Amino acid sequence: MPSSVMSTSNEAPPPLAVEAIGLRKAYGEKVVLDGVDLRVPAGSVFALLGPNGAGKTTAVKILSTLVGADAGSVRVGGRDVASAAQAVRAGIGVTGQFSAVDGLITGWENMLLMADLQHLPRAQGRRVAGELLERFGLTEAAGRPAASYSGGMKRRLDIAMTLVGDPRIIFLDEPTTGLDPRSRHTMWKIVRELVAGGVTVFLTTQYLEEADQLADRIAVLHDGRIAAQGTAEELKRLVPGGHVRLRFTDPGAYRSAAAALTAGGAAADDEALTLQIPSDGTQRELRSLLDRLDSAGVEADELTVHTPDLDDVFFALTAHPTSTSTSSTSSSTTTGTVPAQTGPTSEETVR
Repeated sequence: MPSSVMSTSNEAPPPLAVEAIGLRKAYGEKVVLDGVDLRVPAGSVFALLGPNGAGKTTAVKILSTLVGADAGSVRVGGRDVASAAQAVRAGIGVTGQFSAVDGLITGWENMLLMADLQHLPRAQGRRVAGELLERFGLTEAAGRPAASYSGGMKRRLDIAMTLVGDPRIIFLDEPTTGLDPRSRHTMWKIVRELVAGGVTVFLTTQYLEEADQLADRIAVLHDGRIAAQGTAEELKRLVPGGHVRLRFTDPGAYRSAAAALTAGGAAADDEALTLQIPSDGTQRELRSLLDRLDSAGVEADELTVHTPDLDDVFFALTAHPTSTSTSSTSSSTTTGTVPAQTGPTSEETVR
């Protein structure tokens, strides 16, 4: 299992929008972050996953200059957050877990208030406010008190307010918590559009599907440490247990298949007439399996491919102390060996 992924391209890697090395933060006896390293390329989506209390929000607060770290170094947008906090703030936007929208005033007034806080000239502030309200589908509701907005509308207004200063790095701390599926998908569309425009998005979330859908890279934070880091596909390969399941209705065909596949480590269930063959689900392995069945003159009635998903990765990595995982000093991937899970996996069934 590789601990890093080497690039064969001669192109220079993109600059880092966010870089944290040895980040540590404690509140009294409670160590919240314990030597966290994070590297986020510019123009990408980086997702920080972790259970409640893992330290995700604390990490965002430190990276966005809201609180100071006890140890470690942090650079955001190429600037040190300790010595150039004001310059860092000028280039970032932050949307916290709880909405910053003032429900007593209208959506339009919320936007103008943010423009004033950004010290935009009056005419420019009104223009930017109008453009963002239109972009986020809030023009018709702009004259209504924000308290009357749905949860999804408030979240869209919250992000629109964050964008008033045209930040190139945005921190979104669990932006879709509590939203219905339609509103969540709308938020995903907004994030993709932001990144397409060159914005870097640092996202924390408890929705594994959200990270899988959006993130170029994912880090799993557990007990204040990074348990694993990489692309979604790299993380999924950490979890053993991928397999192909064959089901038969004819006992004779089942026995013939079992005889042909036993050498490949197939586990047989004589009552259910099923065979389970370890597999990573790649096209090459599936073709090899089907070729062996053809050679035996056998055809399965049902073939199901089981591959681990991010839920399996999350449960595996957060079910044991992070000290059991192996950290790589490479910025590309941090991996650890994790136990197989008995929970649900991604499946594709062919009948």
